Amino acid sequence: MHSLADQEALVPRPRGNLPKVCASLLAAIATSSFVLLSPERLCGVVAMVILVLTLGPLLHGLCLLAEEMFNHASTRHQGRGLQMLPACGFGGRTLLAAGMAGLLLYLTEGPLPEKSHCWRLLMLASALYPLFKTLGVLGPSEVEVSDICEGRKMNVAHGLAWSFYLGYLRLVLPRLENSIVAFRASHQAGCFQGRSSRKLLILIPLNANIAHKLEDEDDNIRFYDNLPNSEIDRAGVRGRVYKHSVYNIFDENGKGHQCVAEYATPLLTLYNMSQESSAGFGEPERRQQVLLFYRTLRDILEQSLECRNRYRLILLNDDHEEDPHFLSKAILRHLQQQEKEEFCLTAHPQQEMECTFARPLSTIPRREYWQHTEPMSREPTLMMSLEPPQPLREAVEITDHYQATA
Repeated sequence: MHSLADQEALVPRPRGNLPKVCASLLAAIATSSFVLLSPERLCGVVAMVILVLTLGPLLHGLCLLAEEMFNHASTRHQGRGLQMLPACGFGGRTLLAAGMAGLLLYLTEGPLPEKSHCWRLLMLASALYPLFKTLGVLGPSEVEVSDICEGRKMNVAHGLAWSFYLGYLRLVLPRLENSIVAFRASHQAGCFQGRSSRKLLILIPLNANIAHKLEDEDDNIRFYDNLPNSEIDRAGVRGRVYKHSVYNIFDENGKGHQCVAEYATPLLTLYNMSQESSAGFGEPERRQQVLLFYRTLRDILEQSLECRNRYRLILLNDDHEEDPHFLSKAILRHLQQQEKEEFCLTAHPQQEMECTFARPLSTIPRREYWQHTEPMSREPTLMMSLEPPQPLREAVEITDHYQATA
């Protein structure tokens, strides 16, 4: 059985700055080695190398700019030419680096070895860069593309997570507590015992292959009833109905635990996309998107005040084919974990105080009166004064008493 820590370990973390640190270290080592070999030519050679590395992308940007200007100026850029320049790679940092390198090469006093040969090498390298870039030889790696998509929130999982939150969870979770209260009023008194079962359990399987009925996945799960419907005016639909289902989850002792559980419906979209060849969405990409969906939805809900303490995300590993009761065990494990994490602070009993104040004050012993008239508060309070601060009083010696006694 997989623990909660093992399930959290499956979720990929955001990429860090380790590539930048390694690149900076390599550049420092290479520059230090060149300084030791020929320090007098350092500035000129560094300027030439920076020009090679920046002129190539700028020439490739000219090729991209020609495509955008002749074929996509009105459809993609609404005829705004200034927007095409940064989109084609003419960013401020690239232009600044090329300009500074050219200025440094012009002002450097150290002569370059075979200066005419260096200039020919510069022009040839800059001209070949767009060719290799266009052919995909110098294209970004899968890691770079993934990093860009995650950093700019461009993945399919990001859109699905935000749609699931804004279009569903943010609407229904604030009403969940009232629905459960109304449900308990119309059903037996033993329903929804414990705070952990009063949250919406959102099931997220890694394989995205979800069943429409939980009891089809596990015999220890049985449908109990539906919560009262929530009707919300939405997108021109008057009284659009939102509902949740209550399930009985039976443990190994046959005891039932009621909870509101459902699969994350956007996973159906991911699964259906992986079944369509035109979507170009295979099983490895689907698994990665499910993990990103879980991480994105978790981050969104943790920042949401409307949904706080009203949900619980359950990530289900797909390596459980040998266990027919994996789903019920996973739900029960999360319910038990929730009970361990949360606890209730019950109110201080007032019966003893009521009995004390019912007696006359003269008959109450001083010690008992001191103990019961001002009970200590369970929660600390912050007392603030609106009066401006007053200066400290100076110590004043009073001698009249001593003179009188003398």
